[in-house]
Amino acid sequence: MSPASQIPAAPTEFDMKYHYLAAALAASFLATPAFAQDAFNGAHVGVEAGWSQTHVGQARGAAGAVALDVSRDATTGGVFAGYDRIVAPRILIGVEGGVSFSADDQVRCGSVLVDPKRSFQVSARAGYVVGDSTLLYARGGYTNVRVATTVTSAGTSMRRSSDLDGWLVGGGVERMLRPNVSARLEYRYSDLSHDAYRYDRHEVLLGLSYHF
Repeated sequence: MSPASQIPAAPTEFDMKYHYLAAALAASFLATPAFAQDAFNGAHVGVEAGWSQTHVGQARGAAGAVALDVSRDATTGGVFAGYDRIVAPRILIGVEGGVSFSADDQVRCGSVLVDPKRSFQVSARAGYVVGDSTLLYARGGYTNVRVATTVTSAGTSMRRSSDLDGWLVGGGVERMLRPNVSARLEYRYSDLSHDAYRYDRHEVLLGLSYHF
């Protein structure tokens, strides 16, 4: 083999661009923990949307309790705001409040129509930070849903609106995407059964948050 054949070929323009891109991606990956270390500390606001399933086992109409057993899937969305704090290495606690609305979530069974109007939640959450940029958390708190129930009989409709108080539990995962932006996926269960109402809801929500 001639000495000339042992000399490595000069890098092409494509090779240089590839190496620069690889170096930039590596630097970005390695830099992620630096901005994410305290990223969950402080206030945040966000939006969320997803799927909900409302189940009504018994409703309260103008003339008293009405037995039902019906569920309805719907699209839901809302806004939220909260405050989190890292209280120990990788341990987070926080509070959050939100308001949400669902589309096409009316539950009908025969002459009875149950129409949820809006819901709001106030909850606490506790979590564990994995790898500085990912948060695993559980949630629990209070929820309230405004519901209008209409019962039609002999051509006459009677409508009653009620505020249902209840509790919620849930959990999810949240990951920092940029220094001030995170995305989360959460499951939430709410039970608002009370007196003549048997009412509960399952939700799977995708959220996007901005951290101050």
